[in-house]
Amino acid sequence: MQTCPVAVALALLAGLFASPGAAQNPDPMDIRACTSIESDAARLACYDQATGRANTEVEPSAPTQAGAANMFVHDAASLVDSEKPATTARSLLDSRWELAPESKLGTFNLRGYKPIYILPVFASSNQNRQPHSPNPDNTLTEPAHLNDVESKFQISFKTKVWQGVFGDAGDVWVGYTQSSRWQVYNSKSSRPFRETNYEPEAMLVFDTHYRLLGWDGRLLGVGFDHQSNGRNNPLSRSWNRVIANIGFERPGWVVMFRPWWRIPEARHDDNNPDISDYMGRGDVQIVHEWNRQEFSMLLRHSLRGGARSHGAARFTWSFPLAGNLRGYLEAFKGYGESMIDYNHNATYLGVGITLLDWY
Repeated sequence: MQTCPVAVALALLAGLFASPGAAQNPDPMDIRACTSIESDAARLACYDQATGRANTEVEPSAPTQAGAANMFVHDAASLVDSEKPATTARSLLDSRWELAPESKLGTFNLRGYKPIYILPVFASSNQNRQPHSPNPDNTLTEPAHLNDVESKFQISFKTKVWQGVFGDAGDVWVGYTQSSRWQVYNSKSSRPFRETNYEPEAMLVFDTHYRLLGWDGRLLGVGFDHQSNGRNNPLSRSWNRVIANIGFERPGWVVMFRPWWRIPEARHDDNNPDISDYMGRGDVQIVHEWNRQEFSMLLRHSLRGGARSHGAARFTWSFPLAGNLRGYLEAFKGYGESMIDYNHNATYLGVGITLLDWY
């Protein structure tokens, strides 16, 4: 039975003049119960119910009083959740290789690759004055006049040339790294560049998602790498490799495993036939960020025993100086600090500045 407008008006007047005790516990069907509902649609539905319009179908967008309360609680919880600070740490591998879909920046954007630095002081405990190789054409017959203290610098960059090789998976990157050892303090020999290494490479990189011993497996890649010093005999050195990249990370840490296979060359054309027994068959790179500082350790080995067992370790430390300028320290011990020194064992220490770290 429908309630007439006059009855509704009388009910409102009764509510205004009701005793305080009655107002504290209104009947659910009393129209006064609707006044506390904030939502216009829910309040209108309550009025319809109180005035006898219960048979009118309620639109899905007009929830009941209880539904409106639940909706309010849900919206409030969503608001609180959205205001919580993100707890997921920044992915170092993602920042470097654009792994996640939301990190993709497209192709042909020039980016840094390996550290870019200048070391005005790069000192050796045992400078290689007479480089040699099992190939007689690649052995220096007279020792060179070299200083133990020189300078060193490196530039390195990369760019993505193909994004989404297999649909949404797989990106192709090309990179280039060049490092030089400069006898800048050797005025008697006209300050020559003792050694410059050139390293172009191409890599197919995939985003991965798995856990192993508490580490996130985030990257899998395979690439072609050429490294040489661009010189004539007897100082020419070069090799070509197929390199796999397997990257793991956790907050503030990255570990990259790089096993490789050297592409064989004809023995009479090979400048350094035993290079794998000195420069190794794989390495592991460990990078740690802490308190705006960055530490890295590279470990490399021939993966052979006996007389063929050789390796090297490189430690670097960078720290803030002013703005984007950072201090940089490098220490190296072992074989193969450069291509010309691939089979030469020495300790090196360098101090300088860097404009770009690993991450």
